[in-house]
Amino acid sequence: MTAMEPGTSTKAPRPARHISATQVVLLCALVGSVAFVAGFFLGDIRDSRHNTEDFEVFWQSWDILERDFYFDMPDDQTLIHGAIQGLLATTNDPFTYFAPPAVAEFDRQATAGEFGGIGAYITQNERGDLIITQPFTGMPAAEAGLQDGDILIAVNGSSTEGWTQEKAVGELRGEIGTAVELDVFRPSDSSTLSVEIVRARVELPTVEATLMDEIGYVRLFRFNEKATSLLAEEIGSLLEQGASALILDLRGNPGGLLDQAVSVSDLFLDEGIIVTERYRAGDERVFESATGDIAESIPLAVLIDAGSASASEVVAGAVRDRGRAVLVGQTSYGKGSVQHVYNLRDGSQIRVTVAVWLTPGGTVIQGRGLAPDMEAPIGEGAATPTDPALDAAVEYLNAEQPE
Repeated sequence: MTAMEPGTSTKAPRPARHISATQVVLLCALVGSVAFVAGFFLGDIRDSRHNTEDFEVFWQSWDILERDFYFDMPDDQTLIHGAIQGLLATTNDPFTYFAPPAVAEFDRQATAGEFGGIGAYITQNERGDLIITQPFTGMPAAEAGLQDGDILIAVNGSSTEGWTQEKAVGELRGEIGTAVELDVFRPSDSSTLSVEIVRARVELPTVEATLMDEIGYVRLFRFNEKATSLLAEEIGSLLEQGASALILDLRGNPGGLLDQAVSVSDLFLDEGIIVTERYRAGDERVFESATGDIAESIPLAVLIDAGSASASEVVAGAVRDRGRAVLVGQTSYGKGSVQHVYNLRDGSQIRVTVAVWLTPGGTVIQGRGLAPDMEAPIGEGAATPTDPALDAAVEYLNAEQPE
């Protein structure tokens, strides 16, 4: 990440009042977070262009709270983090947010491919429901009886109403061996159940592959650091086994690393555009593929659904616009913006939206998603004969094969 040019370094007059050490700590964190939104961080808050008399209203509010609040005051770190959360929330962008140190560390672990948790994905629909998806076989969530589609309504007795997806993930992950109590609503039979789950070491599945007659099926669960290498390995194995067509399943894949989205796309594409990043000032950055990869000519179908987001949409948009694949399933999530991740001094992070993505054909993904070429009803989401989207993809590829 390239730092932006800082603003003026002229020191503003300090308000004529005593500022306590605690308040200086708070100001450091707050002004630091504001500076990050502009793309830079200054260790000395006096050099920030936000250090003006207008900030006096913040100190006034702090003093009133500290003097008059009836209940126990939160600790300093909680107040600091709350203020940063409020700052970022004013952008009205759900992808610009603050991650406390614990949540930030979990995110780092997830990117690396493993962490302590319950062993399931959590997604959030447009109504704000937190939905449990893909409980991993043999992991605590599945062992406790949780099912794909269960709606999380409480964690350790606290309602999840108003929670973000990031908040839910932070509450569910934790130290291996610790317990967490979940209340879920099951839409399939309108039942509610409570389960206690002991967190375990979770290694995220990255790729799952099988050969179905002459069609290779490969599912990519997440764009982590291992995605491209593992996917290429599985595709190579399928080709060696005689696969004459491929199905890439991106359903429920929430995304991940952009560089992995680009390199995964490159596996299927010859020379050309993969995705374009467009920044606020109108300048653009173009990511391109090169000729010479493992699956550039084999017939391809890509499965997507409402859980296919971010990097998944980059790949789906690239192969569809470049004429390499048809999209089968449901309209994707519509998360087509770029976040830069900034590590703060206490181990927390802020994520700031800095650009949007455009497919090779110029389609804006953000807020719209990608509509499939072939719509199929939602099935079980696995490679089984009862999966309508998979069946449609197989039928399409069989029809494309020469007799």
